[in-house]
Amino acid sequence: MDTEHLSSEKHAGTLGGRLRAARELRGMDIESCAHALRLPTRVVRQLESNEYGGIDYQVYLGGYLTKYARYLGIDETDVKLELERIKPGEPTLVATGGISHSRYLLEHYARAATYVVLTAAIVVPTIWLGVRGTLDRDVSHLAPLDAAPVAQLDAPPSAATTSATPDAQPVDAGASAATTAAATPVTQATAPATAPAQDQQPLMASMAPFPNLAGDAARVPPAPAADTAGVGAHSLVLSLQGSSWVEVTAKDGSRLEYGLLPAGSSKTYHSDQPLEVRIGNASGAQVMLDGQPMALDSYRRSNVAHFRIELHDGKAAPAGA
Repeated sequence: MDTEHLSSEKHAGTLGGRLRAARELRGMDIESCAHALRLPTRVVRQLESNEYGGIDYQVYLGGYLTKYARYLGIDETDVKLELERIKPGEPTLVATGGISHSRYLLEHYARAATYVVLTAAIVVPTIWLGVRGTLDRDVSHLAPLDAAPVAQLDAPPSAATTSATPDAQPVDAGASAATTAAATPVTQATAPATAPAQDQQPLMASMAPFPNLAGDAARVPPAPAADTAGVGAHSLVLSLQGSSWVEVTAKDGSRLEYGLLPAGSSKTYHSDQPLEVRIGNASGAQVMLDGQPMALDSYRRSNVAHFRIELHDGKAAPAGA
């Protein structure tokens, strides 16, 4: 009993002493307070004795003191002052090292330069490949549609003039000179008359691949091919209303046709092997297989017909490619 009295005198004036005095004034013991606050009895004794060892100051101590003070009716301002008093001092920050301003700038700009170099290493090759893929073409192979045909520029002299010269039999020198003078205006008058007719011919652009567009001979319209090609029991007849690219390939790889056929062409292909056929400008093409008309609508895509001729039991039948 004397020990508790000495302890109360020792802690008089402190927050713990005021908590103990308030509890005793109400006639309550430590166990009942601990049970009401749901705190261990040991913790309540520590709070009244100002012994905070073993209690986390930052997490639990403030809550314990505030809860106990409210229970006993003590002003919470005293709790705040007590917490400020026992608050541990924060250690002073001491710089253990430093970096010069020039080194800081060097590292900063080095990182920025690294990003720039990596970005350039990725973006520049990508752009270069894209530009090279679209522009690395032989522009000399391209010609405008309105350019004059080479055949027109290199047209030979009029056939009428050249054929008239060998048949003429001059009677004398005067008659020969007169004949030559009379033939010369005819040639000069005929040439301008034929040129506009050639200029007025419609020009046609096609997506069909041309074997060679670089030479002058490639620009000359192809001459009509032979009417028949190949040897065999089965026949494929192709009639074209307009100019069209045609490719007919046998099973062994031989080509019965490969080129641009002019409008009005009609060709017959004979073969004993399966054939693979491609026809451009298919809307103006008519096909007959062994004398029977064949519709191209089911084999046509983007105005290009592509189909095969299969042989079954000695009969030829079309099939999709």
